[in-house]
Amino acid sequence: MTVPRSAPAAAHDSPPSSGQRPGAESPGRDGRQGPGRQLAMFGFDIGAPIGVYYLLHGFGVANLIALGAAAVLPALGAAYTLIAKRRADGVALLVLATMVASIGVSAIARQPRFLLAKDGLITGVWGLWFIATVRARRPAAFLFARPLMESMPIYTAKSWDVLWETEPSFRRIWRVSTVMWGTAMLTDAAIRVMMSYTLPIAVVPGLGGALWPVTFVALQVMTNIYYQIAGLNRMLAARWQWSR
Repeated sequence: MTVPRSAPAAAHDSPPSSGQRPGAESPGRDGRQGPGRQLAMFGFDIGAPIGVYYLLHGFGVANLIALGAAAVLPALGAAYTLIAKRRADGVALLVLATMVASIGVSAIARQPRFLLAKDGLITGVWGLWFIATVRARRPAAFLFARPLMESMPIYTAKSWDVLWETEPSFRRIWRVSTVMWGTAMLTDAAIRVMMSYTLPIAVVPGLGGALWPVTFVALQVMTNIYYQIAGLNRMLAARWQWSR
């Protein structure tokens, strides 16, 4: 029903300077949200709107109204994020603007399927952004993975900034994985839009919610296999090594 607010938490922070020491502040490592809290937010962002829709739908509420009410929850969550941080947040602004626009357009055109398709539109924007960062100073996959992986005790390598500056293969790994994630999100977006306009309306919210973990798990498996083949674990001096 909605793009989770918590998923891209690290993507909108600035990358650290090249001289930054390991353990210094870096994207998403300010301690504001631990993995448990992010997982809880992820589940709420996906499950709550779906639950609201099916509850209202079960009481006979029209699809347009039920979908609009379900979309209000993530919109309120994005608004709260903006107010709490007291600064512009690209993720929250994207979610809030898309929700408001989709509710407005659907109400005017009386087309509930546009509300269903909004998740695909947002996911597509993220996919395009991933692809656009491939040649940036730090590609998107690097920004997402770094706060999660750099602090893991199983990795004993030196600073990621040093690796980035000295290891061409390290840079290539993150550019390739950025393309992988961007392509997967664009594919996910196309599937969501197609489902929104071809399947029965009442089927789409639940099916769309189930698609999130499927996409995420498939990407995790594919990228981790690629990381092993490309030698990322060796570069990060993992305490365990898969045999090649």
